[in-house]
Amino acid sequence: MNKRIVLAGILSVLSLSGMAQDLLLTHYTYKEGNPTVGKISALNTSLSKIKLSGPQAKYFGVNENQELYFKKKPDSRTSYEVKIEAQKPSGKVSQSFQIIKDEFHPNGVIAHRGAWKHTEAAQNSIASLQGAIKLGCYGSEFDVHMSADSVLFINHDPQIQGVEIEKAHATQLSAIQLKNGEKVPTLEQYLSEGMKQKGTKLILEIKTSIVGKERSLALTEKVVKMVRDLKAQAWVEYIAFDYDVCKKVVALDPYAKVAYLMGNQTPEQVAADKLTGLDYHFKIMQSKENYFDEAKQKHLTVNVWTVNDPELMKWLMDKKADFITTDEPEQLLSLKKQQ
Repeated sequence: MNKRIVLAGILSVLSLSGMAQDLLLTHYTYKEGNPTVGKISALNTSLSKIKLSGPQAKYFGVNENQELYFKKKPDSRTSYEVKIEAQKPSGKVSQSFQIIKDEFHPNGVIAHRGAWKHTEAAQNSIASLQGAIKLGCYGSEFDVHMSADSVLFINHDPQIQGVEIEKAHATQLSAIQLKNGEKVPTLEQYLSEGMKQKGTKLILEIKTSIVGKERSLALTEKVVKMVRDLKAQAWVEYIAFDYDVCKKVVALDPYAKVAYLMGNQTPEQVAADKLTGLDYHFKIMQSKENYFDEAKQKHLTVNVWTVNDPELMKWLMDKKADFITTDEPEQLLSLKKQQ
């Protein structure tokens, strides 16, 4: 094990420890006919003297329940930015948020590593994301690792073209060319591209570090901070195989959508830990069909991966799975249209 990388991970955790969003919203999207956006809050403390500012603040108000709402009917634009200022017992806090119209496709189709199989796009590339958006998928799934110098990159495996991501520096990783000519994207580049549209969610998998738990948690904190800094909360949903990573996301942002991948927790336990969904392999859901009903009883969503067989797709549709992750989004979308 590389001691320098372990030390870098520990230092990253220490530098980010205590990092949490100063202000939170329960929702970042709005629908026509419903003026309420979401409740304003802060972690483990009360707020007072809430004020709004910015050029688009005139559209919003804050009611007695500290809920952000549209006091003017939204106009033709579908995105608004508002700065919220408030007083905590420890001092003043402020944060800007992007509020967008909910136009995300309700088909539940998640393109695994983007739409790449029937195109020239590389997996986990900007092009595969664009392909999923063009198809009209509910979501495009992608994977995030952290380089030795703490830059976040998109790739499925811990190595890319023989280079171990966690042991390489950003300059080396940024020079690697994918099969379609793209460079390996950073998380910032991927999120920025995804935020240009409002139909496809960004299903962000936080990868388990091969170095150790501390580095997985450091990665988690950096990911959540970047989503916050880019104001990408409306687009992003989180998934992870490491249960501690899932719980860390919830601790940093209690209103984020977070689903667990490994499959070794019951719906009851997942709900108790305040995650929002199961995201289990199809074999687990076939062996534990009761999880479909138990998840719904606990108000959890159900996503199933990675489903490429059309008969299995139909079975999951009959089971009312909320989402299906697939390498064949074109085929699943076709079946959905026939439903």
